[in-house]
Amino acid sequence: MGGEKKARLRLTLFPRAETAIRAGHPWVYADSIKSRNREGETGELAVIYDRRDRFMAIGMFEVESPIRLRILHCGKPVTIDRDFWLGRVRTCLEKREDTVLTPVTNGARVINGESEGFPGIVADKYAGTLVVKVYATSWLARWEEVESVLREVFWPDYLLIRMSRNVAAAAGKYGLAEGFLGEKGDETVIFSENGLQFEAAVLKGQKTGFFLDQRDNRARVELLAAGRDVLNVFSFSGGFSLYAARGGAASVTDLDISPHALESAARNFSLNSDDTRIRDVARHALQADAFRWMDEGSGKYDLIITDPPTLAKRESEREGALRAYRHLNMAAVTRLRAGGVLVAASCSAHVSKDEFFRSIEELAQGSGRLWKELWRSGHAADHPADFREAEYLKAICLEFD
Repeated sequence: MGGEKKARLRLTLFPRAETAIRAGHPWVYADSIKSRNREGETGELAVIYDRRDRFMAIGMFEVESPIRLRILHCGKPVTIDRDFWLGRVRTCLEKREDTVLTPVTNGARVINGESEGFPGIVADKYAGTLVVKVYATSWLARWEEVESVLREVFWPDYLLIRMSRNVAAAAGKYGLAEGFLGEKGDETVIFSENGLQFEAAVLKGQKTGFFLDQRDNRARVELLAAGRDVLNVFSFSGGFSLYAARGGAASVTDLDISPHALESAARNFSLNSDDTRIRDVARHALQADAFRWMDEGSGKYDLIITDPPTLAKRESEREGALRAYRHLNMAAVTRLRAGGVLVAASCSAHVSKDEFFRSIEELAQGSGRLWKELWRSGHAADHPADFREAEYLKAICLEFD
């Protein structure tokens, strides 16, 4: 009979997957589903029942993805409605108010995906612009409700949606497309981070327009920079260099293959030219392949930051990435003067923090120089990571004789 309401989609899982979900893992893969009561539709809610037929978890179903279900809640039954989302978004904001978002910082990640109960979605705030990046098509089926909650909690002047490639390909079916929703804002937004001004290319730039995740490490570099000649390898828009300049660096050198990145760095320096330390620092820009230049170029430095893009996009690339990290950072060590400092970072999720740190320690030991570790770091407070696949960012700082 037409118009009948479908029964709630019910799933049971194989034991290993059930154990993983109980332990907090947010994904159910297609081959982990033991049985279901009917075919599902992308965006609908599905309930997982355990082997004793008790409610275990609820999530969003996605037909097209190998991640067939993204967990929203595990435990006792709850109602997933607008109030549910409103509470979660408010919690995200409350965790950042007066800690990450302060009078001198109005750019930060305000929702960080699975680790904050929003599997397949992140949201970054740049001053009055909110950029939402969607990685799971299931969100598009619920977008109207989600958008209204985001507007109520964050009150953005402008809201912009961006999508991963697979999501963008399906967006038309839901009447959505990448870009501003409602009133159109500027494609490039100026925001503040620890009192420094940066531009974010919110419409077409990498990620959501800026690499917000390195904020804390940039601040650490500022504390190391006084009187030093600084080399920023894979400099992108010059964030580490700006912090180093404000920290009293004698000189800063940006090294990047992209002329657009170097031009963005120059604009960021201009935005902060009212600070005499930034305006007057000796600044150099090198457009070159960073790996090749580190092998073939010339010059010695007192502080070198290596922050390459991800070198392992899949597990099969992990060993090659580790070799590349060792090669790059050994080249950096050979360019350090006595008393020089290396800050080595990795954003490759397929390279674990233990593997990365061990790799850097081993090359330091093999360098023939005395060295000591100053610090190591992981994710910033606004980029929490509470399951293995979410952990990608790590950095370590070593001082050499």
